[in-house]
Amino acid sequence: MTVVLAVGIVLLAPAAAADASARRPAALWEMNERPGARTMVDSSGRGLHGRIGSDVHTGTRVRGATGFRFDRVEPDSPPPRPGQLATVRDAGALDPGTRPFAVTVRLRTTHKFGNIIQKGQAAAAGGNYKLQIPGGIVECVFRGSADSLLVSSPRRLNDGRWHTVRCARTGSGLTLTVDGSTVARRSGWTGRIANSWPVSIGGKTDCDQIDVGCDYYAGDLDYVRIDAG
Repeated sequence: MTVVLAVGIVLLAPAAAADASARRPAALWEMNERPGARTMVDSSGRGLHGRIGSDVHTGTRVRGATGFRFDRVEPDSPPPRPGQLATVRDAGALDPGTRPFAVTVRLRTTHKFGNIIQKGQAAAAGGNYKLQIPGGIVECVFRGSADSLLVSSPRRLNDGRWHTVRCARTGSGLTLTVDGSTVARRSGWTGRIANSWPVSIGGKTDCDQIDVGCDYYAGDLDYVRIDAG
């Protein structure tokens, strides 16, 4: 009996380690920074820390969570306000490439406009991905070398409650999950997505509020997580 147990331990330990490694995110910004903080810490261990703009309210507590608050900015009202954003430098871990890739955010808002998170913009070389909330409906877009795919939540999420939204891109399409339930799917293959842009949370980085709107998000964010297969 002792021999059988010892063999079981040897076989199980590597499997457990491999499973733990598979669950490690590419990036995890928990947004628990104190008020006035200007560095957004990546707790994945990969060191992909971000810069918090001067107009982002950190250390905001609401309905049991601590996160970032983004004030409302009138659409297409110049000048641009880069202080509204949290940004993370370009890194390969933040590009989908051809891998399975997922973006998860926990958000709370009563507004109906803005880009929540993106890497790249509509005409960016190498493609782009983003989550946005026009009309209170969360939309997820992945644009790659082969195609652009979009999925939308069937109901508005700007009800002032916390919602966890996950958008996953695989070789067969996009899947949108809200609060643990799958709410939308779209079949297809986007192709490769890899650009040299930073990750931008709260709106666009390249905009002037005249010809290109900055699409600033208004509301709260509890965390952002990126997973790559």
